[in-house]
This record gives sequence, C-alpha cells and structure tokens, in this order.
Amino acid sequence: MAEAKQVIAEREEVARTITRMAREIAEKVLQSEELVLIGIRSRGVHLARRLAKKIHDSAKTVLPVGIVDVTPYRDDRNQEQILHAVGAFEAPVAVDDKSVVLVDDVIYRGRTIRAAMEAVARLGQPKRILVAVLVDRGARELPIRADIVGKNIQVGSNERVNVRLDEADGIDQITITNW
Repeated sequence: MAEAKQVIAEREEVARTITRMAREIAEKVLQSEELVLIGIRSRGVHLARRLAKKIHDSAKTVLPVGIVDVTPYRDDRNQEQILHAVGAFEAPVAVDDKSVVLVDDVIYRGRTIRAAMEAVARLGQPKRILVAVLVDRGARELPIRADIVGKNIQVGSNERVNVRLDEADGIDQITITNW
C-alpha cells in the first residue's frame, strides 16, 4: 500500500526559508564573533552548515559549527539504554561567553532540545542559547520554544513531519505522512 504524503515545501521554498532563518540569526546575534552554531544530529547538522554558509556569504564571517548527538542526554530513554555522554560532540566548539544557536530540522515535544542544552552545558557556559528549527510542529511536552522558526505546521499526533535534505536524502523537501 502506497504511503499518503502531503508535500509542504519543495527545494526553492526550503532554500528561501533557510535564507530567512540565517538573516534572523544574524539579526539576533549582532556580533558574529560571539556566534556558534551547533547542529543536532543528523539533519540539524546539515541545516547548521547551510545557515553558517548563508551568514558567511552576507557577513563575510566564518562561523564555527559543532555537531551534537543528543542520544546519551535524552530523558525519554529507559535506564538500560542510557549511554555514557562522552563523545556526544563530534566537533567540539568553544561555547563560553558565546551565543549558541542549536539547530534542528523539527521541534516537536521539546525533548531533543532539552537534551541538546544539557550537552552544551557540558562544553561550558554560553552567554545565551537560541534554538533554530526548520519546522515547528507544535504539541510540546516541555516548556521549550524555538527562537527562529522556518515554518509552523500544525499536524495531528498520528502524523509525522519529514524533512529531507540534499546532503542526506538527495532532495530538499518537507512532507507530512501518517505514522
């Protein structure tokens, strides 16, 4: 049986959305030397790199991009699955007194962002942490919100938002499917 899929955004709209998000990040962090982007594995990493390139193209500043795997920091794992947090950062970056932007593809319950904030706290003490997501699908379980949102999409709990990116999937597309 074919999976029903609703296309929300194709390549050009995804590109425009990322460009707008890069401008918002640059506006919120006036001094780019204070800015660090940390992509949440996996698609958040690709988005963080794209945002860093867009900001570089306009501000001519090379931004550090870190990569975090939040798996060891998740609070919705059972005790048998808890892993050691060592090695959660593939590309550690200095965060002390910096404005850190956590980047992910979709924010849903808020647990991934909470875990990423815990991971960043292990690296140091940032001046502030902002959250940038390509899609906010609502329905949080934790009081966490994104500061920079590409698209707000309201979907039911039986639906899934899929972000596909060139780097991982060979296509830029946002879709909704049933779980």
